[in-house]
Amino acid sequence: MKKVCLIVADGFEEAEAVATFAILRRAGLAVDVFSLEGTHARGRFGLTCSGLWPFDTLRAPDYDALVLPGGPQYKVLEKSIGLRTVLKSFMENGKVVAAICASPTILGRAGYLKGRTYTCFTAMNEDFGGRFTGQYVAVDGNLITGQSAAASIDFGFAIVEKLLGKEKADEVKKSIYYK
Repeated sequence: MKKVCLIVADGFEEAEAVATFAILRRAGLAVDVFSLEGTHARGRFGLTCSGLWPFDTLRAPDYDALVLPGGPQYKVLEKSIGLRTVLKSFMENGKVVAAICASPTILGRAGYLKGRTYTCFTAMNEDFGGRFTGQYVAVDGNLITGQSAAASIDFGFAIVEKLLGKEKADEVKKSIYYK
C-alpha cells in the first residue's frame, strides 16, 4: 500500500488538509498526519486536530508522497530545519511532493520550482525561476502544486492519479459524483 505523509502546524488551512486527506483515503492510500507541534495542531479557523504523529517520528523513506497544506502555517513549516530535510529527501529521491496555496512558496524559496511548471496562491507568487500557471493544479513530474482552498479536491485527485493512476482517480471521482 502506498503511504502519504501530510504535515501540519498551527494555522493550517482546514479545507486543504481535510479535503485532501479525505480524497486520498477514499482512494485507499495510507495517510499519516504529522504535526510540527507535538500531537496536535489548530487550524486557521479553529479546527483542532489531536492524535497526530509527532514530526520527529517521521521517516521519509517510509513514504511515497509528502503533502503540505497551506494557510498561515507555511511560515512555521518554512522555518523548520526538519521539514527542509524531509523535503530535500523527497525531492532528491524523486518522490511525490504536493503543496497547495501558500506552501508552494516553501518549494520556490528552496529552489525546487526552478525550471518547473507550478501554481500557488496567486498573490504569493514570486519569481521562483519556473513557469507559473495560475491554474487550480499544476503537475510537473513528481511535483504537484495547488492554487488555493478551492482547488483542494482537484489537488487530491492529482495526487491519487500520480500515485495510483488515472483509472483509480476516475473511480474515486465517480464515487463522489465529481463532474
